[in-house]
Amino acid sequence: MTETFSGNAAANPTKLSVYIIAYNEADKIAAAVQSVTWADEVLVLDSNSSDDTVKIATELGATVKQIPFSTFGKLRNDAIAACTHDWVFSLDADERCTPEAREEIIDILSKPSADAYFVPRRNWFMGHWINHCGWYPDYRQPQLFRKTALVFDDSAEVHESYKVNGTIGHFKADIIQVPFQNIEQLLHKMQRYSTLGARKLERNGRHVSMSTALGHGLWAFFRIYVLKLGFLDGWAGFVLALGNFEGTFYRYAKAATAHIDWAPDNLKIPERGRTSEK
Repeated sequence: MTETFSGNAAANPTKLSVYIIAYNEADKIAAAVQSVTWADEVLVLDSNSSDDTVKIATELGATVKQIPFSTFGKLRNDAIAACTHDWVFSLDADERCTPEAREEIIDILSKPSADAYFVPRRNWFMGHWINHCGWYPDYRQPQLFRKTALVFDDSAEVHESYKVNGTIGHFKADIIQVPFQNIEQLLHKMQRYSTLGARKLERNGRHVSMSTALGHGLWAFFRIYVLKLGFLDGWAGFVLALGNFEGTFYRYAKAATAHIDWAPDNLKIPERGRTSEK
């Protein structure tokens, strides 16, 4: 790495691994890696990206390992296993560790009071900080943890569940997430995640219909835009709520229509009914 712990971390013998999972993140990976070059180890776990993700990460000093994607749960378990130090910080490619979060990490490692920590995320979207929509503090899984303290469900295609072996704490400092750089990226993620979510529904034996899809989609929009006060975030809040409607609707719709014969052989145009002559 280009830097190591400094300041109040100089005497801290505890070393930190940072892992970043990535797939075609050439437009985001540099900011993520640069925000954690102070760590003892920075790993980028790539799933055979076809863009310059690997090249950019390598040039910035990260160690790149290839892990084929099957599920997000297995991907995260493999990423943790690849880390060589006892403490791990998980950063997604669209996230950036802030100086304040860095200092809090250093303080925690000098005297940890828990085994895994949730980290609040500030989201920048459509030129605005998102303060509502359920997007703050926007915890995902614990992001700082002892290597042995966190295990994910290998079978979870997306929205992976996990088990914490130990106590849980919460950060005061925020990190930054820039999830999308344009609407096209939002739509691309919606398509990918709704497909993975549909597979999860089928694997769990969920029997759904198009009515189920519509109902869940409408509830997702109402929850984000009204209950979570997304309307206070202006058009950005509306777009996020609409994106949640689409992602939820298509997740259930894909599962509901998975076994339909969309393109049968030997299609024939049905004969039109004859109207009786008067």
